Amino acid sequence: MSSAIVTGATGILGREIVAALSKDPSTWKTVHALSRSQKEEYPPQVKHDTIDLTGDAKKMSEQLKGVEAEYIFFAAYLQKDSEQENWDVNGAMLSNFLHALTHTGAIHKVKRIILVTGAKQYGLHLGVPKNPMLESDAWVTGPDRPPNFYYNQQNILKEYASKASWDWVVTYPNDVLGLAKNNFMNLMTCLAIYALVCKEIDGELPFPGAEAFYTRMTTFTDATLHAQFVVWAARTPECANQAFNIVNGDTASYQDLWPRVARYFGCKVPPKQFASKPDPELSSEMPLAPRPPIADSSAELGLEDCEIVNQSILRQRIDLSKWSQQKKVQEAWAKVAKREGLDESAFKQAPWWFLGFVLGRPYDIVISMSKARKFGWTGYADTWDAMERLFGDLPSIGVLPKRM
Repeated sequence: MSSAIVTGATGILGREIVAALSKDPSTWKTVHALSRSQKEEYPPQVKHDTIDLTGDAKKMSEQLKGVEAEYIFFAAYLQKDSEQENWDVNGAMLSNFLHALTHTGAIHKVKRIILVTGAKQYGLHLGVPKNPMLESDAWVTGPDRPPNFYYNQQNILKEYASKASWDWVVTYPNDVLGLAKNNFMNLMTCLAIYALVCKEIDGELPFPGAEAFYTRMTTFTDATLHAQFVVWAARTPECANQAFNIVNGDTASYQDLWPRVARYFGCKVPPKQFASKPDPELSSEMPLAPRPPIADSSAELGLEDCEIVNQSILRQRIDLSKWSQQKKVQEAWAKVAKREGLDESAFKQAPWWFLGFVLGRPYDIVISMSKARKFGWTGYADTWDAMERLFGDLPSIGVLPKRM
C-alpha cells in the first residue's frame, strides 16, 4: 500500500488528484491533502493538513510535522502580476517545500515527485508555437524571452533529485477543464457565465475571440483525466525522470464546440457572426512577443521569412473584460442570479481576461500524446463530453441554474 501528499489540493487539478487517489483506498492507504483551508469533506484515508506554501522552509517544516508519504503530487500554483514574480514566487514555493521535507526527514521516505506544470512550457502565451508540440522540443529561452517559471521549477526539481534517491515526473496539461469549490477562476465557469448572460440578453451567442481561431485546431485537458494519468505515472517505473504532455487525445475546434455550447444553453450562434467588422469600442487587439516561439526553429523547419514567424496578434472581437463592464451585461447577470439563486460573486471573480486570451489566439494548438502512449498510457477523454459534464456540475457551486 502507498501513501501520497498533494499540494494545491483545493485547486482545479489538485482537487481531482485527491479524488482519484481516494477512490482506491486499497492502493492509497493515506493521502495528505495540503492547502491553506479545507473546502470539502474527505473520505477517511484523506487527511487535510494546513500549509502556507508562500512561507519559508522553517515555517513549512513546522506545519509538515508528521506529514510524510512515498509519492508527492505538487499541483500548487500562485499567479502573480509579472513573469519575473511568477518565476520567483512559484520557484520559491517548490524549493522551500522540498527544504521543509528535508528538515522534517520526510524526504527520505519519498520515492517519486510529480510536478504539475502546463503547456506554457511551449510558449503558447508568446505567439505561434511549433506544431505538434513534443516534450523533446527546445525550451523557449533567450535574451529576448520573458522568464518561464515552469523552467525554474523543473530545474529546481531536477537539481534536488540529482542528490537524492527519489525520481520525478512532470506533466504539461493545456486549457484545463475542471472545477473547484469556492474558486471561480477557471475556464468553464467563465464560459458558462458568458453563455448564461448572452441568453438572458437576446439569446444569441457570438464567438468573442479571434475569427481565425474559430476554425483552428486546439487541445484541452480534462482535470479528471489528468488526475488519472498522474496516479498511473506515479507508480509506473518506466516513467521515472520523464516529462509528459497530457491532453484529452481528441482533436477539437470551436467551429464544432461553439454551436454545441449554444445548444446546451438554448442560444443561437449568429449565422453571420464574422461578416461585419468588430465594434471598435468593444473589440481589442494585443501584440504578443515580437518573435513567436516557432521563430526559434524557423531555419530548421524551412520557415524563415514566412508570415508565420511574424509577431502574433491576440484578437478579441468582443473583449470580455470590456464586455463584463457593460451596464446591460451586469444588469442581466444580476437579474438571472437573483431569479435562479446563483452566487452573485461568481461574475466578478470570473477571469474574463483569461477566457479572452484563450479564445483570442489566432493559431493552432496541437499537443502530441505520442510519448505517453509509447509509455503505455491509454487514457482518453472526449472534450465535449467533459465540457457537458462540467456544465452539469456548475449548479452545485451556484454558477448555473439547476435546470437549463
